[in-house]
Amino acid sequence: MKFAHVLTCFAIALGFRETAAAQTETARVPVVAAENFYGDVIRQLGGNHVEVTSILSNPDEDPHLFEASPKTARALQHAALVVYNGADYDPWMDKLLSASKSNDKRTVIVAAQLVGKKSGDNPHLWYDPATMPVVAKAVSAYLTSADPSHKSDYDARLAKFLDSLKPIDASVALLKSRYKDVPVTATEPVFGYMADAIGFEMRNQRFQMAEMNETEPSPADIAAFEKDLRERRVHVLIYNSQATGALTKRLLNVAKDAHVPSINVTETLPAGKTYQQWMTSQLDTLSSALQGWQR
Repeated sequence: MKFAHVLTCFAIALGFRETAAAQTETARVPVVAAENFYGDVIRQLGGNHVEVTSILSNPDEDPHLFEASPKTARALQHAALVVYNGADYDPWMDKLLSASKSNDKRTVIVAAQLVGKKSGDNPHLWYDPATMPVVAKAVSAYLTSADPSHKSDYDARLAKFLDSLKPIDASVALLKSRYKDVPVTATEPVFGYMADAIGFEMRNQRFQMAEMNETEPSPADIAAFEKDLRERRVHVLIYNSQATGALTKRLLNVAKDAHVPSINVTETLPAGKTYQQWMTSQLDTLSSALQGWQR
């Protein structure tokens, strides 16, 4: 009888534990991030209290070729929070959100709106060192209001995240002290905001905008770009490795022949890296490429 009673008590306790675990699981805040670097930041801020789905998450695909699927629409339908870039980078998000208006309790955070960017501006906002702190604070404020019982954890995670960005700021400051006004070029303005923060003289910007907008650069702009490389008027070529068409490959070959270092950047977060590791590794690569330059 005593053994049976113990078994009964154990079964009841186990049942309570499983129920509590299930409640904890279902209590997680469902979040959809249009881009995986925002998704990574949200996971850092929310920990086990959030369930994050990132839409653009394949670093081997060109984000400009993305097409939304029914699976994407379903994820948005159940999201309590949606975070996307805006500034025409992910226009399909507006369409998807409009198509799932039944979720009227959903909160939407648009990075471009937070930092005052609009249609026509360079949309690669995550390369601006000023962007992620603003986005992180907005996400953390939402999580705290939606799940106040975990406020202390959200506050601690936000503080840790903001502190983890300091080495990136320090790298930018060091590069600026060494390479401000150094002429560089790029195939697209993906790295544009970071280049501005460093203080580079960015050349061939008409070419870059044409490539970003998927229009043909003019023959004169192509010739000017190639001349900059051949005559070594620039010290680094920055290219988007997720969008390497025939013209980009041609410029990379010209740069190689002229012994101009080329570094690749990506538009989405590489697998297995955090946002901070991603930014730091690209800045480290840039610093190495510029080592031989003398003022």
